[in-house]
Amino acid sequence: MFNALLLEQSGKDTLARVQRLNENQLTQGDVLVRVDYSSLNYKDALAITGKGKIVRQWPMVPGIDFAGTVLTSDHPDHSIGDEVILTGWGVGEQYWGGMAEKACVKGEWLVPLPGTMSTKRAMAIGTAGLTAILSLMALEHAGIKPDQGPILVTGATGGVGSVAVRLLAKAGFEVHAETGRPQHSDWLRELGAREVIERTEFDKEPAALESQRWAGAIDAVGGRTLARILSQTKMHGAVAACGLAGGVALNTTVMPFILRGVQLLGIDSVYISKEQRISAWQRLQTSLPADFEEQSAVYTLEQSITAAQDLLNGKLKGRALIQP
Repeated sequence: MFNALLLEQSGKDTLARVQRLNENQLTQGDVLVRVDYSSLNYKDALAITGKGKIVRQWPMVPGIDFAGTVLTSDHPDHSIGDEVILTGWGVGEQYWGGMAEKACVKGEWLVPLPGTMSTKRAMAIGTAGLTAILSLMALEHAGIKPDQGPILVTGATGGVGSVAVRLLAKAGFEVHAETGRPQHSDWLRELGAREVIERTEFDKEPAALESQRWAGAIDAVGGRTLARILSQTKMHGAVAACGLAGGVALNTTVMPFILRGVQLLGIDSVYISKEQRISAWQRLQTSLPADFEEQSAVYTLEQSITAAQDLLNGKLKGRALIQP
């Protein structure tokens, strides 16, 4: 028996409660993992509260990522006692996820915990941190360098945004942080932001082209914000799009792309290859402060239900860990 946060459908509502489950109820996989930590992501909050169409199979254990220790394995790459990380692959949406004391998944979805990284640190980074480093690597691959000008990070007090600010600052970029919560401006500057910009500045309908401001951007918001960023991006700049908190529609023109050569880079952290994941996690080993995981809030399974609502209401900042 083990504890898990179980989501069940009741009419149009989602019921979330901690329950005792049997191992034979776990979705099929060839590796059984004792979960040390999961984390609370935007997708998880939508699933737990029922405010987004995230869950594809009912009932569901949420948690799109987790880190822990292998208990049993029928997969050649993993042995009992190995410490592993899982992010993406539809876990917490189509397959039971990490907000439980145990998880059973396919071995090819797992990557080894890198170096001396702890499972707590891995989930303090989590899907949000993986997305942030993939966004930074995409900008670098697109040729964006620190001497070309400032990089904008939107949704900067959120999971992806706050890690992106740290990563960009560590890599030598001048970071400008956009947020709807200006009361956290001092905290964002502590993370490495040179300037903090209020979200209201991006609420206006963008022109086809505006004054050139950004060498690049990591955008976790989407919608009108992304359209405005594209119109303000410098010649041959690049924007990594990795979120949709502000909406899925993108009403823009081709002008930034054909007159300034702006690149729009889509960031997928769900189905990227194992090789890409391992490379990203190896870089994450040395790209964040030594005490990074201690700056994250830790919640129990029971507390995760309220924390999910708080995340959607903009009451959380940074990373939130779930310890089953």
